[in-house]
Amino acid sequence: MADSLLLSGISIVTENEVIKNGYVGVKDGKISAVSAERPIEQYAKEIQGPRDAVLLPGMIDIHIHGGYGADTMDASFSALDTMSSRLPEEGTTSFLATTITQEHGQISQALVKAKDWKSAEDSPSLGAELIGIHLEGPFVSPKRAGAQPKEWIRPSDLALFKKWQQEAGGLIKIVTLAPEEDQHFELIRYLKDESIIASMGHTDADSALLLEAFEAGASHMTHLYNAMSPFHHREPGVIGTALAHEGYVTELIADGIHSHPLAAKLAFLAKGSSKLILITDSMRAKGLKDGVYEFGGQSVTVKGKTALLPDGTLAGSILKMNEGAQHMRAFTNCSWTDIANITSANAAKQLGIFDRKGSITEGKDADLVIVSSECEVLLTICRGNIAFISKEADHI
Repeated sequence: MADSLLLSGISIVTENEVIKNGYVGVKDGKISAVSAERPIEQYAKEIQGPRDAVLLPGMIDIHIHGGYGADTMDASFSALDTMSSRLPEEGTTSFLATTITQEHGQISQALVKAKDWKSAEDSPSLGAELIGIHLEGPFVSPKRAGAQPKEWIRPSDLALFKKWQQEAGGLIKIVTLAPEEDQHFELIRYLKDESIIASMGHTDADSALLLEAFEAGASHMTHLYNAMSPFHHREPGVIGTALAHEGYVTELIADGIHSHPLAAKLAFLAKGSSKLILITDSMRAKGLKDGVYEFGGQSVTVKGKTALLPDGTLAGSILKMNEGAQHMRAFTNCSWTDIANITSANAAKQLGIFDRKGSITEGKDADLVIVSSECEVLLTICRGNIAFISKEADHI
């Protein structure tokens, strides 16, 4: 049973305002009150927010391969247990387990295991919620493979996708694909009809093709700036189209490595806080020491903040969601409302779950994170359960 909690004396970032010294009530896993005044109803426990702390909606990472020694492609309950239990440390309360281009049988195993784990996880859980799967590849361009293993890349295959979605129990919510590899946009059109997000990524497409893909049903861009055709003033490519087209919602890895701080600021200026979604794209080395790790069957060397294949290609990240938020605050001087949008609300809206997640609103899931003024995570609540308390805040 979820805790009955009252969070008090804290700055609450709602959809439209920041309530100073406000109150948020939590009962039965849901947000029961959001107010500038103390609620009349009683709660079993009260948590006084630390000075200058901010209450944000729980962060939603829609593009995460792994972290803390685990990876979606491990196809194991233990890997998903690790991700679910550790992600609240960075303020993440919901995530899409993300696959990578691999041998088809390995992808199938990962999908089946995620479905089975999700079925078991629907019983009471203290960790981040698996809300679906992001299928990244194998329907991408070998010209923009990035860290996607080229030997398993193939053109779009609707029959194969249908098989995978059946194995996943309908959990696939986003598919990253290259439109030039999808003849007549057959897969894109199908995804739109099934309310699955078609995300343009690992693609060498030009702007004209991307405009056609949008008309066919594409609505999303995978990790802006990375593994995509570059911008030129006479041919905007994927980057220019992503920045300029109002219809495309765009992911961004805000680690200062996958894109320069000024490029991250440009994305924010172009897309605003309503069409940008922060992601980590993290791999298993997140939260671990420097060393050599496996990613998609490849050797990845992690040193400092960078993860590289032997040829120097970036191979995912070791970014944490709260670090991405911290960087965006520094890069753009954006507001806390902007942070709530790009770390939570926009993802929930894109996934069609804004009725229950993505903002601090009465009746929604009690997915909440208290952060310091520097975006350090102090406390995380997942569906009403306290999932993480930092050492700095263990007295609350």
